[in-house]
Amino acid sequence: MASYVRQGRLPAKRHIQFRNPDGGLYAEELISTKGFESVYSLAYHLRPPTATLDVQPWERPMVRFLPNDPVRNRHWFTGRHTVRGNAVDARVPLAGNDDLVISTAEVTDAMEFFFRNSSGDEMLFVQRGEGVLQSPFGELPYRAHDYLYVPMGTTYRLQPRSDTALLIAESSGQITIPRKFRNEFGQLAEWAPYYERDFRAPALRDPVDATGEFDVRVTAKGRHAKYTVANHPFDVVGWDGYCYPWAFNADEYAPITGKLHQPPSSHQIWDAPGAAFILFAPRMFDYHPEAIPAPYNHSSVDCDEIIYYASGNFMSRRGIEERSVTLHAAGAPHGPQPGAVEASLGKTATDELAVAIDLFHPLRIAETAAPVEDPQYFRSWIAQRV
Repeated sequence: MASYVRQGRLPAKRHIQFRNPDGGLYAEELISTKGFESVYSLAYHLRPPTATLDVQPWERPMVRFLPNDPVRNRHWFTGRHTVRGNAVDARVPLAGNDDLVISTAEVTDAMEFFFRNSSGDEMLFVQRGEGVLQSPFGELPYRAHDYLYVPMGTTYRLQPRSDTALLIAESSGQITIPRKFRNEFGQLAEWAPYYERDFRAPALRDPVDATGEFDVRVTAKGRHAKYTVANHPFDVVGWDGYCYPWAFNADEYAPITGKLHQPPSSHQIWDAPGAAFILFAPRMFDYHPEAIPAPYNHSSVDCDEIIYYASGNFMSRRGIEERSVTLHAAGAPHGPQPGAVEASLGKTATDELAVAIDLFHPLRIAETAAPVEDPQYFRSWIAQRV
């Protein structure tokens, strides 16, 4: 979010001696992005975070991705997946490319290990459930419709208090607030669909003063490892900076509306390398007396469009359910299904909540998506399915 946060105990200056009550030095850690050129934070540990007892292979299951060839539109009933578990092992990839991998997860278990994604940022959307995201920065409670942002290289655990349904986007780089929403000083502009006070930072708790053997799972651009570290990762006494996990609830998003139908780009929420995140939130419809609320047919010739249907009534689609995911592929025209345009006339508002991502390089389809796919979805734009 690029807003400064300060929590806990800190020395007067960076990179100077900072001693504990017994006279020993706290261990300073720089948590940075893009080398040392972008946002960063400084954290102070009871003991060095570098004390590694062992490194072993982490046999993380490999998922095969295949081209969407022949190019066609697709639909997955992700709520019908039977995989359950913690927020890492329960991930079921749907599609991906070199910029982004998109998965869903039904999280029923707390994480007994720590996880660090060093490939890029993660954005977790909570369709249902509540719990807490724990990290060295503190505890970040979450609830339904939260976006949970985790910066690259952050060690964390997701601990659900109730069964939690997630849509997970794993980026190859930074997920950011679009430049068009920030003024020249980095502050969110007056015309942005959210404001700094809408974002929630983690609350730092007392440091975990523990030594032993702690299991940290690491993934880094296709490579995986299981680290056994000697010091608890959450032993931080203070931190400050611009790089940390945060939460934003989709219900706080203020969508742009107009006299005529607004294109998906007007509903953008986040930016990422090769991708634009979109949020279709509950909103008033267009106010021209002859406006058509349903979206027009369109061919997105330069992007693949992913839509995750979170809640509400999805007026332009039939045959979907909560947690359905559609892929509308570049080169394959799509739009309202038969009857949706006429049915939308005269309506003044929608209660739909749908999380969308536009990707500017072709998506490959994960083999793990096949069991819940509707193979006839591409035919859903004809008046009668045969």
